Amino acid sequence: MKIFYQTMGKMKKKFSGFVGRFFKKKRTRIGIYGPPNAGKTTLANRIARDWTGDAVGPVSEIPHETRRARKKEDIIISGANGSTVTMDIVDTPGVTTKIDYHEFLEFGMEKDEAIIRAREATEGVAEAMHWLREDIDGVIYMLDSTLDPFMQVNIMMIGIIEARNLPVIIVANKIDLPDAAPGRIRSAFPQHPVVAISGLDGRNVEDLYETMLEYFG
Repeated sequence: MKIFYQTMGKMKKKFSGFVGRFFKKKRTRIGIYGPPNAGKTTLANRIARDWTGDAVGPVSEIPHETRRARKKEDIIISGANGSTVTMDIVDTPGVTTKIDYHEFLEFGMEKDEAIIRAREATEGVAEAMHWLREDIDGVIYMLDSTLDPFMQVNIMMIGIIEARNLPVIIVANKIDLPDAAPGRIRSAFPQHPVVAISGLDGRNVEDLYETMLEYFG
């Protein structure tokens, strides 16, 4: 009889574990990628504040303010039809093909400080690529819609994301600016969904959330 109850206890534990895994909420890890100053942290903060009330990190007009990946976990996004997805948002450092400390001098930095920032930014690019290779389930690729989308870094990054077969949403950011041209981004990457938003004032972010549910849910 004792053996019977021990066996039943083990079976019950295994069954409970199976049920827990089966009914566990869907969860995914989404990386926000893009060149420096595209508005990645601004968007990460808006997503986090809209759904959790918290922020992810500081923003600055100086390039490479984010030099280490920052993660906000357990963000639950819900849609108009009642569907939900639980995700971790990873705000990654800006990716670029060249980092020169001289660009930071233009913002009033001392040379030593600029050199340190350039080194940290270079390390940040390597970290961002590591996340993309190992720990990301989907990508929001941020672009400044006032700039030419055909930059080398954008072509390279979209190619890497496609090679990994990751779902990607391209965000044409900064449509609050008068010279924004999100249509250029749609023309540049017609194979992917493009959502035009203003991360700063929140314009069209609801459309982005619905698209996130469709592609990442």
